[in-house]
Amino acid sequence: MAEINTRLRGFACLRCGEAQPIADHAEGCPACLALGFPASVVPRFDDLPPLATAGIGRGMRRFAERLPYRLFPSLGEGDTPLLPLDRIAAELGLDALHLKYEGANPSGSHKDRMSAQFVARALDIGAPGVVAASSGNAGLSLAVYAAAVGIPCLVVMTRGTGTAYRDSIERAGARVHIEPDSLARWRHVAELVRQKGWLSATNYLDPPVGSHPFGVDGYKTLGYELAADPAAAAADVVIVPTARGDVLWGLYLGLAEQLREGLIDRLPRLVAVEPFPRLSRVLAGEDYRAKFPGGSPLAAINGATVTYQAVAALAGSKGSAIDVEAQEAERDQARLATDDLRLELSSAAALSALRLLLAKADFPIRRAVLIGTAKGR
Repeated sequence: MAEINTRLRGFACLRCGEAQPIADHAEGCPACLALGFPASVVPRFDDLPPLATAGIGRGMRRFAERLPYRLFPSLGEGDTPLLPLDRIAAELGLDALHLKYEGANPSGSHKDRMSAQFVARALDIGAPGVVAASSGNAGLSLAVYAAAVGIPCLVVMTRGTGTAYRDSIERAGARVHIEPDSLARWRHVAELVRQKGWLSATNYLDPPVGSHPFGVDGYKTLGYELAADPAAAAADVVIVPTARGDVLWGLYLGLAEQLREGLIDRLPRLVAVEPFPRLSRVLAGEDYRAKFPGGSPLAAINGATVTYQAVAALAGSKGSAIDVEAQEAERDQARLATDDLRLELSSAAALSALRLLLAKADFPIRRAVLIGTAKGR
C-alpha cells in the first residue's frame, strides 16, 4: 500500500539549498536550524514524467509518479471542482472568478492531499503512530486516513477548539489530547516524536517550519490541477487562506514546475489570506522568525508565527498578503451561501481578501481563483 518513488533522490533546503538524504525531516534543514533560521526542505526528483503520463486513474493517483510515494493510501482525494462564480465576478467587475472547492475531498478539506502522502510514509517506515497538532481540518484528515490503514492516531488540540471537530475526529477512531495553548500543544507532539518515535504530520518547532515534507509535497497536485485547467491557468491571482503556508508552498511548487515544463506561460500572483498582519510584516522587512500576536475567529488560519516556506512562495510568485477581519469573512460566507456554497469561515475569507486586493492592487486583475480550503461544518 506504500511504495516510494524511485525518482526521489533526496531533499533540499528551501533557504540554503543544502542537499539532504531521503529521511524524515520533520524539523526541516538541520544546517539552518543549527544557525537559528528554521526552514523546510523539499523533495528532489530525477526526470519527472509529464502530467499526462504521471499516473493512472483519477485524483492524486494520476500524479503518482511525480510524488514521493508512487503508491499510497487513497480515499479519492484530488480532482476537486473548479466552480465558476459568475454572479460575484460581475459584482466585482472581473472577467472571470473561480473557486477551487477543496471541501469536495474525502474529509472535507485540502488536508487530504497531505495526509495521503504522509500516511504512506508512516506505513513505509513502520511508525508506531501518527500525531498532529491541529485546530480541526488537519486532525480530522489524519484521523480518517490513519483509520483507513490501521495506524494509531493522536490529535493534539487546544481548549478553545470547537467540539464539532473533536467529535468528528474521535468518531473517525483517533484519540484527542487537549493542551492549554498552541505552544504546549507543540511540546506534547515533540515529546511523542523524540521519545516514542511517532511521526508528526504537522510542525512542532518554535519558530516553526512547515508540516512533514513528504506530506506537504502532496499539495503540489493542487497546482497541477490549476495549471491543467485553462480557466485557472489564465488567472492573474490565486487567493490562498494561509496559516503556516503548507498549501501556499505546495501550490507554488506545482505551478512553478508546470511553468518550467511549458504547460503554463506565466505564474499567477499568490495572495495569502491572514486574520491579522504576519506575512505582510515580513514582506515589509520584519524577521520571519518573530512572533506576530493576534487572535481571530478565523481559527483555521490563526497563529502568531509564519514560516520560511510561506515567504518563499510569495516572493517567488511576486505575491502579497492580505489580512481580513472576521466580520468581513462572515459577510462573504453568507454571500457564498446564496450561491449554495457552504465554506468554512477561513475559506470564505478568500473572497474578502480579493475585495480588499481589488481596492488597492497596483497591477491589473481581470481573472482570479479562490482556494476554498474546507467546507462549512
